[in-house]
Parts: sequence; structure tokens; C-alpha cells
Amino acid sequence: MDSKRLPHDESPRTSDDLWASGTVVALALGSNMGDPARWVRDGLAAIARTPGVWLQACSAFVITAPVGPIAQPDFVNAAAVVRTTLSPRALLGAMQAIELQCGRDRSDRAQRWGPRTLDIDVLTWGTARVHEEGLTIPHPRMHERAFVLVPLASIAPGLVVPGDGGPRTVEELLRVLVATQASERVRGGMMNA
Repeated sequence: MDSKRLPHDESPRTSDDLWASGTVVALALGSNMGDPARWVRDGLAAIARTPGVWLQACSAFVITAPVGPIAQPDFVNAAAVVRTTLSPRALLGAMQAIELQCGRDRSDRAQRWGPRTLDIDVLTWGTARVHEEGLTIPHPRMHERAFVLVPLASIAPGLVVPGDGGPRTVEELLRVLVATQASERVRGGMMNA
């Protein structure tokens, strides 16, 4: 599977000391409105510009069927691995600010499963587990979603995800999902950004 590695910003915030002190975080991105591939590319570019966040790798894009009860177009999904010195809550806030800049409307909670310009989920935070109001890490449903695991496995198959049954790698989670009950299918395989 192809992966696309983006150059990081060459500003002073990329010093070796800051780079080494950050936490490795996995993110999932998705869009199914307008030009979804453009929204995902714009989201990745905005992540790369976020102070305290260094984009290390991003996957090729995958086209997936939507999940949930609302009829809507297919999604373009991708995964990214970043290193950050932000707290989990601050990173979530930064990702939600990027979603808002890209036109995401979170005001209608009834549309939780509906179409969106851009969705960015924080999947993992190193090997930590975080349980706060509005923030659960690892993402509680990532192990059920091929649209998350397929692109993430293409760039970080050995990334360790803590869980109730003990830690597992992304590759192991994907293997279990495929062997049991793929909750949705990835259409058309990977595509380059």
C-alpha cells in the first residue's frame, strides 16, 4: 500500500529537542461533501501547520461506504501519524478548529452520522488511555472500522493500541476485524492524494 509522506514545516518549532519530547498520535480523517479528497488534503495541510504538531506520515486515501442510518455519499478517508507536545484535550481542540475552518457544523447532534466536510478523530495517544467528558482515547470504535484501520495499517502497522484485552498493534486489530465481521467495506482500495 502506498503512503504519502508530507514535508514538515521548517520553522524553529521542529527542533530535535521538541521532536523527541512529543507524543506519537494517530489521527483519522474523513469527508464526503463537495470535493472530499480536497477537504482531506486541506485538513492534512492544516494539521502540518498546527503549532506543537509535526506530521510524520499520512496514508493514501481510501473510499468507503458511510456508516449509520443516513443515506449519503461515500467517504474519502485517510490516516495520519503525528508527534505532538499538545495535551490530548488541546490537540482535540486544534483538530476541531480545523474541522470548523473547513466548514464542519457540529451544532446539530441529530446529524452525528450525517455527511461532513471534514471529520478528524484522535485515535491514539502514545500507549495512554484517556477517559474525559467528550474525549476517549483510544477511539472507542476504531477496532470496528476498516475505514480507520486499513489506512492506518498502511503507515503504522506496528503502532500499539491499548485495550481492555491488552495492547494490540494496528495490524493485529485489522486482522481480527477482517477475520470476524468487517463492519463496512473499503471500496476501490487505496488512492493517492
